[in-house]
Amino acid sequence: MEKLRIVFMGTPEFAVGILDTILKNNYEIVGVITAADKPAGRGQKLKYSAVKDYALENNLRLLQPTNLKDETFLAELKSLNANLQIVVAFRMLPKAVWEMPEFGTFNLHASLLPNYRGAAPINWAIINGETKTGVTTFFIDDKIDTGAMILNAETEIDNNENAGKLHDRLMELGSKTVVETLAVIEKGNVQTTIQTDGLDIKTAYKLNKENCKIDWNKPALEIYNLIRGLSPYPAAWCFFEDKDQQWNVKIYESEWVVEAHLEPVGKIKSTKKELFVAVTGGFIKILSLQLPGKTKMTAQQLLNGIGFSDDAKAC
Repeated sequence: MEKLRIVFMGTPEFAVGILDTILKNNYEIVGVITAADKPAGRGQKLKYSAVKDYALENNLRLLQPTNLKDETFLAELKSLNANLQIVVAFRMLPKAVWEMPEFGTFNLHASLLPNYRGAAPINWAIINGETKTGVTTFFIDDKIDTGAMILNAETEIDNNENAGKLHDRLMELGSKTVVETLAVIEKGNVQTTIQTDGLDIKTAYKLNKENCKIDWNKPALEIYNLIRGLSPYPAAWCFFEDKDQQWNVKIYESEWVVEAHLEPVGKIKSTKKELFVAVTGGFIKILSLQLPGKTKMTAQQLLNGIGFSDDAKAC
């Protein structure tokens, strides 16, 4: 049994949880590859990725290439003498990188492949109202999230669960699945399953301003799922309009209220403590939200400072 020498590639907090578990299970990490530092915030100070912070704290060898095909980087990567690479929430790799190690390169993806290939699988599983999801490890090939599957693990999605909570649970499930994958690779008894595409394959499209905007004409359940599927980040949004004013509002938490009414879709109704938006067949009760330049607040906190007129609407 040959000892594994691992290069780990990842960027966000999700990847940190996996990397930490690998180390705690006494596997050797010979190098960590993460995104280059980026300017962030009003001061445009360089911001480290979550994986870089972790690598520095744990004295791990760190590489931050801007070009994965650069000959200098490829030579440096080869010099690490890894026999396995693990990718978690990083970027598409060129063939020269993923085929380099003896035991290949595997990825942990936060969905039950082949469904929800792409950039935002956790969000889209909730947005689409799925009742279960999971994680999959697979060997990388020349396409995105299409390689031969090694292991997967399934979990149910609670009706009230948001993307943040599911993210944390999948990070734990993913950590366990990565360690199980390492064990079968180490023992030399990997059995893979080729992905097959059906007609109903669902895709985890990259999130953008357009697909995060609330369409109040949609069914109430779809709106509710969009809000929880985008919470806490990047957050569903819409405009509130009232008295010749317009606010770009992010909505983080809501409830779905089934109730017959004659209000026009999008009408804002409020009491001293509660805030509702009329939709077909009921209302979306807004629990927490954020106005431009303000911190996140409850609906009651908002209503302490703003009184909506009868003409107020969400659009």
